[in-house]
Amino acid sequence: MLKAVYVRTVRALAIPLRVTGVLDRLQQAPRGSLRFWLGSQFAIYDAVQLARMDVPWWTFPAIVQVERWIADRGGDVRVFEYGAGASTAWLARRCRHVVSVEHDADFFRAAVPLLARDNVELRLVEPQRGVAVPAAPSGRRGYEDCDFSAYVDAIGDDRYDLIVVDGRARTACFERARERLAPGGLIVFDNSERSRYAPALRDPRNRTQRYHGWAPALPFRSETSLIHLPQESRE
Repeated sequence: MLKAVYVRTVRALAIPLRVTGVLDRLQQAPRGSLRFWLGSQFAIYDAVQLARMDVPWWTFPAIVQVERWIADRGGDVRVFEYGAGASTAWLARRCRHVVSVEHDADFFRAAVPLLARDNVELRLVEPQRGVAVPAAPSGRRGYEDCDFSAYVDAIGDDRYDLIVVDGRARTACFERARERLAPGGLIVFDNSERSRYAPALRDPRNRTQRYHGWAPALPFRSETSLIHLPQESRE
């Protein structure tokens, strides 16, 4: 309830700021600056605006590192993403090919025009509902009886250079991502500060870089982790 009130209030405030040109100036400020972050607050839960601002919904320090990692490879990067949105558009502008799976049918239909690019493949895989003990559960409220097994398995048998875990059932998605990551690849795990993800990210064999800080369209600090797996786990 409180979140919904906050979002409605912010969107109402955005109208006069947009009319006067203030919001455009804020959103066109250097990325990662205080002005840019302030402007991004009016794009909360608005993938279209975030895509226009050319930012994924990760922390700013993590965005810088992922962009550098992609640039070091000349953009020749195949991506699989759990959870479509502004990050899909951001990745598509920088990478050779992006496959993104989404669980929410309404959001999927809304995202299709936004992500209509030759190098983007969108997949809709909804959870199975009414499952007493889900094999691939989500910790998100409202999904207690949902099994995301098909969603997790949507990655298939291909290997990807970059895998983003930013949707539902992230613990199960991370385990599948470990299996499908190409040698030298990178896993981006968003909101890694949440306690329910701690067991999955605890493996000392992985090289995990945690980037805690401000993120676009969030009024609080968050964390995005970049994970490199040991070579032997992918052989």
